[in-house]
Amino acid sequence: MDPATLIGIIVAFGALYAMITVEGAQVSSLLLPGPIVLVFGATLAIGIASGTLRDALQAFQALPGAFRGKITAPQTVIDEIVELAEAARMNGLLSLEQAADSVKDPFLKSALRNIADGIDNEELRNTLEDEIATRGARDRIASKFYMGLGGYAPTVGIIGTVVSLTHVLENLSEPDELGHMIAAAFVATLWGLLSANFMWLPIGMRLKRLSDLDIERLTLLMEGSLAIQAGSQPRLLGERLQSMVPAAPVRRVRGKKNDEPDPAEVDDVLMSA
Repeated sequence: MDPATLIGIIVAFGALYAMITVEGAQVSSLLLPGPIVLVFGATLAIGIASGTLRDALQAFQALPGAFRGKITAPQTVIDEIVELAEAARMNGLLSLEQAADSVKDPFLKSALRNIADGIDNEELRNTLEDEIATRGARDRIASKFYMGLGGYAPTVGIIGTVVSLTHVLENLSEPDELGHMIAAAFVATLWGLLSANFMWLPIGMRLKRLSDLDIERLTLLMEGSLAIQAGSQPRLLGERLQSMVPAAPVRRVRGKKNDEPDPAEVDDVLMSA
């Protein structure tokens, strides 16, 4: 679990509360039901209206994931691929059918079963690339939904302020109440800006980032599966996959020392001698 979004939002609202306290204001002066209902209700309604109902439901389902932020370390993926490559090198590609039963990831499980079934390398690549593209497009729907809310919220807040100021102008005969009424009018704009920059935009960007990381993980699995099918040497495969990870530290495949030759490479040399 990566709690970056949850921590960031809590700290942001904490900074707002600190400012209110330092200025000697009251939090209750910002918690006006009317502006809050308008900003959140109208913003969500406009977001739903800007797409399809299925898009909105999908975005709501993706919301918990933005806070949990389950991220698989690239090295974990690489180690799993290397182990499968070693098993395929020792026992043959047909052994991947049995190995697939112990794999939890549906994407990798499907790839291993296709390899064991003898699917063509190019056809397997096309299948996996299509699946990655489809998943990326699906994840972007949720991200765009919340980014859209971040764009609508400030405008809705301004609408609320205009409506409240209209009410203020209707009561100019009560000068003692004007200060309170004008202050209340700008609460809608405040909540529009707050909800956009403290909630909707961070959530949208978070979902986009999680989607990018998931696509990187799937790309590693795809390239690793194709290399296993092609009979790549496990250690070299691990190093190749590590080079595909942005800002990845240089390290050896686990279980191998820097000066320890790979047994499979030694066998290849002896057979060619």
